[in-house]
Amino acid sequence: MNHKNRITVEAGKRGGKPYIRNMRITVYDVLNMLASGMCNEDILTEYPELELDDILTCLTFAADREHSVSGIRTA
Repeated sequence: MNHKNRITVEAGKRGGKPYIRNMRITVYDVLNMLASGMCNEDILTEYPELELDDILTCLTFAADREHSVSGIRTA
């Protein structure tokens, strides 16, 4: 899934944190909800402006970041 169409990072907005489709919801917000045990349906009910693809894109974005960070680390 290509996150470039759904996730934006701008220095002057949301403290430079990646956020979803010009909303005030950051990738971190979505990941934190998932980590706290909320399921996709709960998130979509609480934030009806979100779409399932937004949640999946947040996961892809986080995985891509982790992959790029883990590629730099040495054992």
